[in-house]
Amino acid sequence: MPLDPQARQLLDEMAASDLPAMSDVPPEEARRLYRERAAKQNTPAEPVQRIENRRIPGPRGEISIRIYTPQGPAPLPVLVYFHGGGWVIGSLDTHQSPCCALANAAGCAVVAVDYRLAPEHKFPAAAEDCYAATRWVLENSSALGIDPRRIAIGGDSAGGNLAAAVSLMARDRRGPSLVFQLLVYPVMDCYFETRSYHENATGYGLAREGMIYYWRQYLGNDEDANNPYASPLREKNLHGLPPALVLTAEYDPLRDEGQAYAQRLQDAGVPVTVRNYQGLIHGFFMMTASLRQVRDIIQETAADLRSAFATRTMGA
Repeated sequence: MPLDPQARQLLDEMAASDLPAMSDVPPEEARRLYRERAAKQNTPAEPVQRIENRRIPGPRGEISIRIYTPQGPAPLPVLVYFHGGGWVIGSLDTHQSPCCALANAAGCAVVAVDYRLAPEHKFPAAAEDCYAATRWVLENSSALGIDPRRIAIGGDSAGGNLAAAVSLMARDRRGPSLVFQLLVYPVMDCYFETRSYHENATGYGLAREGMIYYWRQYLGNDEDANNPYASPLREKNLHGLPPALVLTAEYDPLRDEGQAYAQRLQDAGVPVTVRNYQGLIHGFFMMTASLRQVRDIIQETAADLRSAFATRTMGA
């Protein structure tokens, strides 16, 4: 279908601003630009009962996390969330709005993870930080008021890649047990020749050349691209993974790899729901101030989370 009119207006405004591409400036400058853009495109975070910043042990030093707790009786289910930004940009602050919205709508705590960023920290630093944070949530669930039987993980874009990687790591390393994985327009493969990469190479926000840049920052060498914890679509065995919700956008270079991963999960017997949002662009989950329908999408996503948590409760 045609590009959503509000998405078209947003893209026109971005083009008129004449800001440099993230790949054309040093990482610190790109992070500043992304913080400013996220603040404009997203509505202010809605209030939750409590927000707590903590530092927890990680593989190579401490990891910052932010815990969003909605109203509701403990123990709460939890979503461990990994922000997007090509493994290079993005932070706890840029993704606070969707984290608060999901916490309230799904009735779950959300633990957002500030993993190490590239290029300062190459693969597998981000994935290992995210896995370590997920384990920490399980091991400290009682003190956190969290139900250890109802742990979900999720993320958008590069964060979706990390969520898929942590799902594989948790299976391969025999824990933690996860009830759900939320993959929002995820990066699934270091491959740039899909139909969606060519259809949406430029002009829709995230560009093909931009993704090539992000992968170059993230990977330490060419062989890393074949590691399933970097490119989950290259994992040969997808059996035994948690149920998944995969969201994609029609005008997104990453559309086809997200849908291909969903099909692979389904073929492996993993319960999967796939929603391809027609007319939308990459990053829509972060655009509540610009795209009217995103609020409904977040509510719909939260309903899937609630269902996953309820299914685990009934099956306990």
